[in-house]
Amino acid sequence: MLWHKKYNKRQMPWKGEKDPYKIWLSEIILQQTRVDQGLQYYLRFVTKYPTVQLLAAAEDVEVFKLWEGLGYYSRCKNLLAAARFIVGHHSAIFPNNYNELLHLKGVGPYTAAAIASFAYNLPHAVVDGNVNRVLSRFFNIKIPIDSTSGKVQFTELAGKLLDTKNAALYNQAIMDFGATICKPKLPLCDACILQRQCKAYEKNKVNELPVKEKKIIKKNRWFYYVLAEYDDKILIRKRTGKDIWQNLHEFVLIESDAPQTKEHIMASKAFKVIAGKSYMGLQVSANFKQQLTHQTIHALFFCIRQSKKITPEGVEWVSKENISSLAFPKLINNYLQREMPYKSQAG
Repeated sequence: MLWHKKYNKRQMPWKGEKDPYKIWLSEIILQQTRVDQGLQYYLRFVTKYPTVQLLAAAEDVEVFKLWEGLGYYSRCKNLLAAARFIVGHHSAIFPNNYNELLHLKGVGPYTAAAIASFAYNLPHAVVDGNVNRVLSRFFNIKIPIDSTSGKVQFTELAGKLLDTKNAALYNQAIMDFGATICKPKLPLCDACILQRQCKAYEKNKVNELPVKEKKIIKKNRWFYYVLAEYDDKILIRKRTGKDIWQNLHEFVLIESDAPQTKEHIMASKAFKVIAGKSYMGLQVSANFKQQLTHQTIHALFFCIRQSKKITPEGVEWVSKENISSLAFPKLINNYLQREMPYKSQAG
């Protein structure tokens, strides 16, 4: 921990934090998210909801709007569920032991260890990507970090190395060391105080570690949105299925597993259900695309004005002035900001 005390200059607002609520909030936000992106969301959340009671009492739509653009929206759903559980079952007091923390929605071994060690200095090793990378390189471990046996081995090793009396300090030190010195690409081996003991450096294997077993298989999806207007209102639906963007809003969607022509979409039964027998002012957008971790979404927007009000099942009419209060996927926000006349009102 000498490096941490003398040379670690990595500053973040949650470092040294002892409030378990703020630690939990930062850890949930930073799951699958870069620090530079998550930082602003963290600051917004602690400003608007400085206590778990205020977060638990907030309206879902309000919280999802604040989360908008951060992605992996199941995290936001779990955030609300956990906050309300803490208020309802723990009198708004965070559990102060590892096993009880694991009972919170969306909290796994890593997050539970982070809260337990940083808030209460309990002897639990925090094992994230940075820690895995440092350990795999230092000990030249070739077992995949994402394999079942690899997760067990790295967790056990991290636990053995943990300074149990200074768990919070040690965990922060090794995580920051991985983030700033033992980086995924272009690690600063020449400036590394562990260079002489590092087995991977000795064997010239630094850039080969850590090893990952799973390869991400990406797929393409084609979304054709029908943006139907009538009397200064727009048809909106909420995504409720177990899929991407759960609990966010969107326009009426026609999805395909292969690209379709504009003519094919307009001739489809799904389009006619929304458009009716006649409609006005058809405008078809340029192509929009959003890259997610495991898939690429391709989208076209068909903007029409209904000549007769049609309200299919599962959708509702929302006034344009209220659009800004709803949370949409980034792809739809990009469209609203670029092409719609009320873009300044859309999030």
